[in-house]
Amino acid sequence: MKTDNVVQEKSYAFALRIINLHKFLKNNKNEYDLARQILRSGTSVGANVEEAIGAQSEKDFISKISIAYKEARETHYWIRLLRDSHYIDDRQADSLLSDCTELQRIIGSIQRTVKHKNDK
Repeated sequence: MKTDNVVQEKSYAFALRIINLHKFLKNNKNEYDLARQILRSGTSVGANVEEAIGAQSEKDFISKISIAYKEARETHYWIRLLRDSHYIDDRQADSLLSDCTELQRIIGSIQRTVKHKNDK
């Protein structure tokens, strides 16, 4: 997937990583509940970014990008929980957490930019 939209590209790549984590948790760890939770929140980040890109109004954009940010925060929580409960090792967790934190920063910056624009 090649786009000029960094958050779109990174959230898609992150969703692919989350899908692979979901498969790993189900197939190697026999963990289904946490796997389902991380799959839902981790893929929702990119889905909401896509919805924001296609928003019909600025209010709709703000709503969808805000949901993407909240989903990224929730995913960050699930990754930490999987690490601390030893379902994934520190190396796996650190890599995923780094990507997730980067997405949070990008999306948070988008939120602040839109809010600042509206405050003028």
